[in-house]
Amino acid sequence: MSACTAPPAGPAGATRCTSSASTADPYTADRYTSRREVRVNDEELDRLLEKLTPAARVRLLTGATTWRTHAEPAVQLRESVLSDGPAGVRGQTWDERSTSVLLPSASALAAAWDDELVESLGGLLAAEARRKGVDVVLAPNLNLHRSPLGGRHFECFSEDPELTGRTGAALVRGIQAQGVAAAAKHYVANDAETDRLTVDVRVAERVLREVYLAPFEAAVGAGVRLVMAGYNSVNGATMSANALLTDPLKSEWGFDGVVVSDWGAVRTTADTAAAGLDLVMPGPEGPWGEALLRAVENGEVPQEAVDEKVRRLLRLAAWLQRGEHSAVRAAGHLAASPRSTASRRLVRRAAVSGMVLLTNRGVLPLDPHALKTVAVIGAPAARTRTQGGGSAGVFPHAEMPFLAGIRAALRGRARVVHVPGPAPRCPAPPLDPDLCTDPVTGQPGLRLRVLDANGRPLYSGHRRSGRQLEPPVAPGAHTVELRARLQPRVSGTWRLGLAGFGRMRITVDELLVLDGDFPRATDDPAVVHVNPPAAEAEVELTAGCEVLVVATRQLAPDTGRATVLSAAPPSEDLDTTLRQAAAAAHGADAVIVAVGTTEHTECEGSDRTSLALGQEQDALVRAVAAANPRTVAVVNSGGPVELPWRDEVGALLLSWFPGQEAGGALADVLFGRVEPGGRLPTTWPVRLADAPVTRTRPAAGRLHYAEGLHIGYRAWARRGRRAPAYWFGHGLGYTTWAYEEAAGPPVVRPGEDVTVAVRIRNTGPREGREVVQVYLTRPGAAVEYPERRLVGYAGVRAGPGQAVTAEVRVPARLLTYWSVDERGWRVEPGRCRFLVGRSAGDPRLAVEVRLAGDE
Repeated sequence: MSACTAPPAGPAGATRCTSSASTADPYTADRYTSRREVRVNDEELDRLLEKLTPAARVRLLTGATTWRTHAEPAVQLRESVLSDGPAGVRGQTWDERSTSVLLPSASALAAAWDDELVESLGGLLAAEARRKGVDVVLAPNLNLHRSPLGGRHFECFSEDPELTGRTGAALVRGIQAQGVAAAAKHYVANDAETDRLTVDVRVAERVLREVYLAPFEAAVGAGVRLVMAGYNSVNGATMSANALLTDPLKSEWGFDGVVVSDWGAVRTTADTAAAGLDLVMPGPEGPWGEALLRAVENGEVPQEAVDEKVRRLLRLAAWLQRGEHSAVRAAGHLAASPRSTASRRLVRRAAVSGMVLLTNRGVLPLDPHALKTVAVIGAPAARTRTQGGGSAGVFPHAEMPFLAGIRAALRGRARVVHVPGPAPRCPAPPLDPDLCTDPVTGQPGLRLRVLDANGRPLYSGHRRSGRQLEPPVAPGAHTVELRARLQPRVSGTWRLGLAGFGRMRITVDELLVLDGDFPRATDDPAVVHVNPPAAEAEVELTAGCEVLVVATRQLAPDTGRATVLSAAPPSEDLDTTLRQAAAAAHGADAVIVAVGTTEHTECEGSDRTSLALGQEQDALVRAVAAANPRTVAVVNSGGPVELPWRDEVGALLLSWFPGQEAGGALADVLFGRVEPGGRLPTTWPVRLADAPVTRTRPAAGRLHYAEGLHIGYRAWARRGRRAPAYWFGHGLGYTTWAYEEAAGPPVVRPGEDVTVAVRIRNTGPREGREVVQVYLTRPGAAVEYPERRLVGYAGVRAGPGQAVTAEVRVPARLLTYWSVDERGWRVEPGRCRFLVGRSAGDPRLAVEVRLAGDE
């Protein structure tokens, strides 16, 4: 609801709005704002600690399983369950039969620039955690988009520490308001995937403080209960044993929660145990256990260090227990099931709020009443990528691709024609129920069996997908078998693939087409257990002639459990597919062409090597746009891509990975039910070579953050740089805005927050939401600062012709710098200018302020 009062001092003649929500928002769901502080008496913790033997204390510090901690009857401590996030809560099993609500990617959430919305989504994650028996959600991911090549950017919020910190803190508040704990990750400077298990990031102290640590400090300020240490090293020390776990995390910031390792990150005993790490995951095996007991006995690790870790675990358990007993469950109704109307409505609203309209030449919104034929073109339209690849993945209960959403919106009004266009170059996708049936039941899908060494079945069950990450394994299990009757729809050379490690075979109607031993070549758990490489074979198949495909993989030690059977039909000639797409576009009243990345180009465990979508997809957009000027290009990616045709289309819309409600959300935007609400959380270059920071690959094991404070738009704003394609903060709606006046205090003293009041007017034809952004610049300063730095933002709504005043709070901390010599935050007195505008590259107003010096 908008909270509107008389206008404040400063810009006059405008309604004052302090919230970005509105009764006109068709997605508005019940808000839930229950919060509580849980304080556990240290004396009570000490009494519990005295009841534990040294062996029992050490036992608590390593997980009991992959996802659970140990219970301890001596102190009535139950086990705690952890689960991956942030796009959904998977639970303890990675099974397609245990479905989850799937939110838009983290980059899409940050694109909303809406703390209240993100907090609501945190509540939804907490409700899902409750439903699945989960105590700790491993989210948010607070690493930064330092380079556009980062493979995991879809799981991170933005390139800016302030936007990342505010968004992450909002998610923490939403999760923990319901008594479920959040875990901020990956502490710290784990901003790329290349060699992430071993890379040593070299970063200056001031840069670390002002840029990479800042989002974690915001999460601690929001009360986060866990912090996850990253795989990487920083300045010569692995994060599992780094002094940063103590200072500033536990000492200066006062973090009293648990520091948990990333899964499999801890390889040594004494140094990690003596540091600020509290919990090693997964378990029950690990480098602590009996080795830690001996290290304590030998004096290598102080007993006090172990006791402090146990106290933190007991404190977390008490917090969780009180959360369970809390009578407030205001958000629980949202996720009674993945199908609940309230949860789907909220996820759909989130997808719309994050979609960024990059370009619009009068094409959007489309009038559904004026359309007779709409062409929907591109493979992602029918097989929309709703989430990124890696450990954050879930099995959604139901996904609505773009094509289905458009068809539903136009049903009974217009004819929708779909042309897939050329297939992107990538490994074959997992076998899905549209192509195969279970040989036993005849149901769409396939048959999963687990066999012993003699080929006898220990388990047999129906599955819908060829992607099996955790097949049930009984004692004596030797082989995983996937069996399907493949029903080819086209004739030609099909690609069949099998992903995993170890001995693997594929037969087609008993003919052996793939047979080999594929050794494990990495220790990265995301690759071993989630996204293993695939071996492929080519097979000639005839349309309509069903074949029996049997794939087997031996479960050798250290080869993981992931087994993925994939299939891809023959690729059509590029010229032919382009002609078909252009013909469909030419005969339509409007065209929606979808392009995007694949699960192999944006995925945990590897960085990208290019921002190009590929020759086929670029040619597709150009052919379609040339055939019909009313072409809307929809980009289905989690991070930046090159868009060489961006000036050739009628409109350009960024969907990110939009979650389970992708199709409905896109249709809402295309046909004007709501406006796209997103603003870019990361600057998009014209081409990779223009980006100021690209390097993700270490040299001699080290990755130097030589750019210092100047990442993202900060670097783009420096003199002499070529302009990007789209600035950080950029995004269009379906109305226009005039920035009329901005005001702030003439003098600001150290420790004081600043409020910048900005009057803007809706000069367009319909109600809309604007994100007013404030950037700090320090002309003539003696200390080095970024050329431009985001220090605040606020979202406001207004109707046609209405003026509103956005009050943007600038925290006092953002007016300081970290002094390495004095080891503290300091204010440089002097001239300060606040630039107010629609993006980092589009300042509209300026406010001059003088900063007083430190007292």
